Amino acid sequence: MPLTLPEELLLLMLDDETGQLIDRAAPSGDYALVAAILAELRLQGRIERGAAGITVLNPAPTGDAAMDDVLARLGAATEAQGTRWWIENLAGEADRLRDHYFDKLVERGILKLEEGRFLWFFAERRYPLISDKEEREVKARIMAVIFEDTPPAPHDVLLIGLARAAGLLPLLLAPAELERAQDRIDAVANSEPLNRGLTDAVRDIFTDIARAGPVV
Repeated sequence: MPLTLPEELLLLMLDDETGQLIDRAAPSGDYALVAAILAELRLQGRIERGAAGITVLNPAPTGDAAMDDVLARLGAATEAQGTRWWIENLAGEADRLRDHYFDKLVERGILKLEEGRFLWFFAERRYPLISDKEEREVKARIMAVIFEDTPPAPHDVLLIGLARAAGLLPLLLAPAELERAQDRIDAVANSEPLNRGLTDAVRDIFTDIARAGPVV
């Protein structure tokens, strides 16, 4: 069974050496993960994004508990809300959503769970790769689209946009490569209207947080 967008995005956020999230993946990664769930629901034909906001087309269960929960909330809304509204409201549950998708990657045999203690007191989870096959395949698809002008599938268009919004591309490409590929990345990421809405919302939220500065 193919990996979903949230699962692939998490693999890109994971530090292969430590088995933990890359520091630079937070906090924008929280919003990007929620956006990935919305994007996956759109790919599966469950929701659409219109001028009034996100609406549900098919409320039937997807088989993924996290996506089903988000789908139920979208369906229960008394009025349609925009992309940014949903991302901001669901991002407060990013820890739970991440744990869910990490557990799914463990069930698939891609990661393994290691639990320990940090400073002898704080519980700490690590997710080392069992096999890097899936991660290499994800990165290879991204590179093929960016550097070989491979016609991108909708799934890969959305993944590239999400990786851009989460600030992950500098972790995948050397500075010179990223500069050379930037026009192609932007063209691919902006080719899908849904992608523009999701990734623009992620970047706008993160920009607003950065401008506000730390809470005193």
